[in-house]
Amino acid sequence: MQSIQDVRTVCGALPHSQETFPFDATTLVFKVAGKMYALTALDGDPVTVSVKVRPEDGEALRAAHPGITPGYHLNKRHWVTLTLDGTLPDGLIRSLIADSHALVVRGLTRKARADLGL
Repeated sequence: MQSIQDVRTVCGALPHSQETFPFDATTLVFKVAGKMYALTALDGDPVTVSVKVRPEDGEALRAAHPGITPGYHLNKRHWVTLTLDGTLPDGLIRSLIADSHALVVRGLTRKARADLGL
């Protein structure tokens, strides 16, 4: 997994995922129920994607993988940035994106989850 298209494919497969550009024309933000769960720069080289994590998971991930750093321009406790340069296993990247989506869904109100069928 090393391209923007790979990120779009993984995020697009998640329930109720939406692609948005709320900041500028080059920062692609993925949301569920209007809440951000991943973002990437379309012009990044290498491609990076930032995802939400539980604070304790973020610390462990950063310690174990040089390709995982604190979230760029995000809350460093709750976000990490993944560098998609081939050093991180595809399964880990996919799992972290899916976990970020799930964290955001869990944070929605019961009604919002019910409205989405989640």
